[in-house]
Amino acid sequence: MNTVNSLPNEVEKALTMLRKAGFEAYIIGGCVRDRLMGVEPKDYDITTSAQPTQTEQVFKSFRVIETGIKHGTVTVLINGLPLEITTYRIDSKYSDNRRPDNVTFTKNLVEDTKRRDFTMNAVAMDEKGNYVDNHGGISDINDHIIRCVGDPDKRFGEDALRILRAIRFSSVLGFEIEQSTKDAVFRCKDLLRNISMERISSELVKILCGKDACRVIIEYVDVLGTVIPEIYEMKDFDQHTPYHIYDVLEHTAHVVENVSVDPVMRLAALFHDIAKPKTLTIDQGVGHFYGHAKLGGEMTDSIMKRLKFDNETRETAVEIVSLHCNQITNSETAIKRFMSKHSCDILFKVIELKKADERAKHPSCLQRIDELEKIEQTARDIIEKNECFSLKSLTINGKDLIAIGYKPGKELGECLSHLLDSVISGDLANERDALIFAAQQFKK
Repeated sequence: MNTVNSLPNEVEKALTMLRKAGFEAYIIGGCVRDRLMGVEPKDYDITTSAQPTQTEQVFKSFRVIETGIKHGTVTVLINGLPLEITTYRIDSKYSDNRRPDNVTFTKNLVEDTKRRDFTMNAVAMDEKGNYVDNHGGISDINDHIIRCVGDPDKRFGEDALRILRAIRFSSVLGFEIEQSTKDAVFRCKDLLRNISMERISSELVKILCGKDACRVIIEYVDVLGTVIPEIYEMKDFDQHTPYHIYDVLEHTAHVVENVSVDPVMRLAALFHDIAKPKTLTIDQGVGHFYGHAKLGGEMTDSIMKRLKFDNETRETAVEIVSLHCNQITNSETAIKRFMSKHSCDILFKVIELKKADERAKHPSCLQRIDELEKIEQTARDIIEKNECFSLKSLTINGKDLIAIGYKPGKELGECLSHLLDSVISGDLANERDALIFAAQQFKK
């Protein structure tokens, strides 16, 4: 166990103030788990025997925000650091599989920890570094185990999002889910249909960005398929091609692992072959997936809209998926045309996905990566030399065309596109006089 030593001054101050006022107070949850793992927590949660009005009185000289007063939580700002302070509580039934209908405040820390999700998140610590561990959380952290506090079916029934949280922790921390908890994950998976899409998409991104995402995607596809049925269709789907050593799901999981830990890239990797089960044709025993990139882009768009992703993330992922099968030759003209149409950022993302794709195939496909890296370097050279490949890099613009007689509208746009295409192909120099002359000829 490699613990973090000192608490931030603001946290220590809050715990001390509560104790001096006659109340119990501990940090609890993810911040304690992270400290036990030697990771500096990003934020701190405090649990206390003080009721919300008493907490507000203790911190009356500080800014106090009643963030969740109904459930016993207030946020105290000390030197700009927000600290969520929650009263020990016992939860009533969860009618919506997400939040308790009512809570009852208690003076007993043990009763409070019984309502928490996993043992590793139910360890409390005071300002002196003394731990209160009623459920074996420290042992589970040391053994890299995710275990529900008490009955896992009850925990997941209270808050179905905990099902995805268990999988997320397994992916991010590299921990295994203990067998009885794992069984309940599969048994209760249909409860995820009661959870908002925004919360599901948030957990999905964290799962995909975890260090064990590849293993988790394969191991828990039945659960993920509850909220994204299209993913389940990839399971055990034989690709019928000598270039592939995995089925579609396993291949996808390895591609996810091979791209950078970036939400857009991980999402694009997850969905890049989503349309393969719908596009398989077999010719002389060999599988082909004609049009799967285009259909995959459309399916990605539909899935990400359903999951309420923001427009920028969705549109970028869709574009990458749609283009991942495009052939790009290592010529300046071809690369400039691609960047002109899609942007240099999209080019580099598509190349990254292509390289990850090749690494998840038969080893003989690795030789294709060299060519992709050459294309990538050519593109970087074009950018470094500030060569023209976009309308904004032309030495003239719409105002210049208006000055020589063009009117705003279709003709002006067509002329700019023609000039850019001529510059990219090398037929025209990106010089103002040459472009003006060409524009005048185009108008005639």
